[in-house]
Amino acid sequence: MTDQKTPVEQRVVTPVDPSRRTEIDKQRVPMSARPYRLLALVKQDAVVRVQKEPDDTVMTWPHLLSIEFLAAGMMSIFLLLMGLFINAPLEALANGNVTPAVAKAPWYFLGLQELLAYFHPTVAGVMVPTFVLVGAALIPFVDRGNVLSFRPSERKTAVVLFTLFCILGLTLTFVGIFFRGPGYSFVVPYLPFFPNSTNGLHFAL
Repeated sequence: MTDQKTPVEQRVVTPVDPSRRTEIDKQRVPMSARPYRLLALVKQDAVVRVQKEPDDTVMTWPHLLSIEFLAAGMMSIFLLLMGLFINAPLEALANGNVTPAVAKAPWYFLGLQELLAYFHPTVAGVMVPTFVLVGAALIPFVDRGNVLSFRPSERKTAVVLFTLFCILGLTLTFVGIFFRGPGYSFVVPYLPFFPNSTNGLHFAL
């Protein structure tokens, strides 16, 4: 039994007709005449692409942590000075048989208590808080310009309106904390200008 080998088909490249040669055919150079060889094909986007680093970023250490440590140290010093120079608002033991004339609300409700000194309870306790909450919720719908922006400079209307709400609330709260004394009367801190005022800050009555 004899082995018969299948003849291998050889690919014959016919020369290009000179009359039909294109510009690409004219630029072809025989492999033997090339001083280089092809190693790999690189995509065009890989050559043109430029690695761009994020712009608005800083390193966590030491930039961010150093600022946070400085802020924590300043707040600790501030609280220490408050404890040294301002007496704690401690009173006598609670007595269920004695009701104080006027008591200050917690600091987060002092703004509403301050409003009660000027307006009717319906206005100060219902209408004003509702107006503030609903108004703050409607701010994104009022400022419709550039809604996808996160920069305050590009959302000026929303920033101004929300800042006004914050200033109003903080002003009423600070007046109730520092400028209201016994009986919720108006006093100046540490300056007894009024007959019923006493020295010091009246945080709780």
